[in-house]
Amino acid sequence: MRKNKSSKNWIIEQHRDQYFKQAKSSGLRSRSAFKLLELNKKFKLFSNCQTVIDLGSYPGGWSQMLKKNLKNCKIISVDIKKMEQIEGVDFLCCDFLKEESKEKILKKLKNKADLLVSDMAADTTGNKDLDCIRTNALCAEVIEFSSLVLKESGVVISKLFNGQDFLNVKNLAKSKFREVNFFKPESSRGYSKETYIHCAGIRTL
Repeated sequence: MRKNKSSKNWIIEQHRDQYFKQAKSSGLRSRSAFKLLELNKKFKLFSNCQTVIDLGSYPGGWSQMLKKNLKNCKIISVDIKKMEQIEGVDFLCCDFLKEESKEKILKKLKNKADLLVSDMAADTTGNKDLDCIRTNALCAEVIEFSSLVLKESGVVISKLFNGQDFLNVKNLAKSKFREVNFFKPESSRGYSKETYIHCAGIRTL
């Protein structure tokens, strides 16, 4: 009974949500597409992009927004879930955490990427601390992977939760990149602990 009530409340909240309504009317696959627009406004992500990787792309809202705003740009989208095709987007259905998947992504790249974005979050367990740890572990994996695929001037955007392991991820990012910032878009739900890490300029020896 409690689960049904929770699901009903979620549906009501979605229909009251201005970003949900706007996404639906615009043919976007997710309301989170507006987060990417806000992140671009803050950090000028789309400037001079020739190659972009979208990790954890399902259902495709961020890939749609990338395709809409980046002309003549190679977009590689990756997710373990099968994503409905978007014209002009190269999709790989695989788990990027696996070495063979990383090799597949590298083979798709003609040149190293200018931008890597990730809106990934771990599947919820009901334990907020555990969910936070697992999502932040994904963010750390994204940062580690970025050093393989990004140009020296490249940029990473990845979802991160304020909570356990936040400082560990922050310190990892600072060890890899010259510039590290955090930003929570207005389109993020107010009660959510999510923020986004922005990393720019790979450190070299």
